[in-house]
Amino acid sequence: MELVTDLFINNEWRASISKQRFQTVNPANEQAIAMVAEAGVEDVELAVQVASCAFALQSTGAWSTLTAKERSRLLGRIADLMEEHREELATIEALDAGKSYRAAFEDDLPFCISIIRYYAGVIGQIEGKYLQFHHAYTAYTRHEAIGVVAAITPWNYPLMMFVSKVAPALAAGNVVIVKPAEETPLSALAMSKLFVKAGFPAGVVNVLTGGPATGEALVEHPGVQKIAFTGSTEVGKKIAANAAKSLKRVSLELGGKSPNIIFADVLNLEEAVSAACNSVFYHQGQTCCAGTRVLVEKNVYQNFLEQAKSKSSDYNQEKGTLISKKQLERVCNYISIGKEEGAKLLCGGKQLGSVGFGVEATIFYDVKNSMRIAQEEIFGPVMCVIPFEGEEEAIALANDTQYGLAAALWTSDSMKANRVMRALKSGTVWINCSDISDPSLPFGGVKMSGYGKDLGVDSLQSYTEVKSVVLKN
Repeated sequence: MELVTDLFINNEWRASISKQRFQTVNPANEQAIAMVAEAGVEDVELAVQVASCAFALQSTGAWSTLTAKERSRLLGRIADLMEEHREELATIEALDAGKSYRAAFEDDLPFCISIIRYYAGVIGQIEGKYLQFHHAYTAYTRHEAIGVVAAITPWNYPLMMFVSKVAPALAAGNVVIVKPAEETPLSALAMSKLFVKAGFPAGVVNVLTGGPATGEALVEHPGVQKIAFTGSTEVGKKIAANAAKSLKRVSLELGGKSPNIIFADVLNLEEAVSAACNSVFYHQGQTCCAGTRVLVEKNVYQNFLEQAKSKSSDYNQEKGTLISKKQLERVCNYISIGKEEGAKLLCGGKQLGSVGFGVEATIFYDVKNSMRIAQEEIFGPVMCVIPFEGEEEAIALANDTQYGLAAALWTSDSMKANRVMRALKSGTVWINCSDISDPSLPFGGVKMSGYGKDLGVDSLQSYTEVKSVVLKN
């Protein structure tokens, strides 16, 4: 599959009106990959006009008037094409995002395809309710598509975030403009070729590449009815504030500083250690729900540290880097901060190799929950191990954060697991497991981790408006 580097509007690839371009870089070797079109305000205006026409309720054959069966067929075709082009898509994803080809091919692509297939299958679950409130009237509710949706996606899982927002939006009958992260634009553009090949009507899916200015133009455009964003809490706040000016619908999947609680009665400590390391070190820690605060009960604390140090070295052998030099400097700065704050360095703490933006799997222990490394999202392979005594302290430490995206706990006591689960302020809680996901399982946070859900029927419903209908009998 040849790289696409132009904007995708109305089923056509075109240079930006300004002719401006930006460079995308391979994080593994720091080499330039391509010069990609940078969308400006005029390009956003054109894309919104095109998408609005594709959605228009009065237009014969408009996307919103297609049957659920037809939308399901087209989504299924996209999944088939992703299977057909799995190797090419994985290569592009690995090249642009700095992850290993194995991770892209074996982990990301199968999950992305399953998301598409899931929403192709649950389109029929968009259903209203029949209401009985008076004998003289018949009343019911119906779910209708919102209109033009702008999906602004991050650089850590570019393709996965693309399908997580585009699939439910399309299934619900909306049209979409995708603004991928400036660091990782290539897989979204590659997907545009598949939408044409699948037979999607022109204007239903559009891809605008560019930086913050492109995203801001979409957020502020009056023709966009919803913003679906995944990214940092800082940027999420700005989007929410700007979207409020026109009362746009907004869903925000933001940052996290997830607790991973390991009780002394854990059934299998080795399994818990392995899961903890994978959660923090996989993809160089660039996962919003990574369990970076590992809370370990004192009776098994030393044993955990010994096993975690041994296990962490495995991740230094895996190919994969941070996304950019800027992110490398950020992570290294936090490692320095951890040392200055008095946390003890168990292992790691240095850059991996002389080329690329990798960092060694790093473990700090005897961390205090008030330290910056325990409170601020680092987005790198840095584990903070915090000792605790008893269930009450574990809950207090776990909830002592501005975030609430995910949490995990390990115990052989089912009653304790249920009590702790109920007490944790988190959008997802894993019990005796970690980082388990499925297209049917809603994902999203509370507190500063945002609002709204990706995946599941909950996400599908969030791309609709509810209309109440009352008929006089």
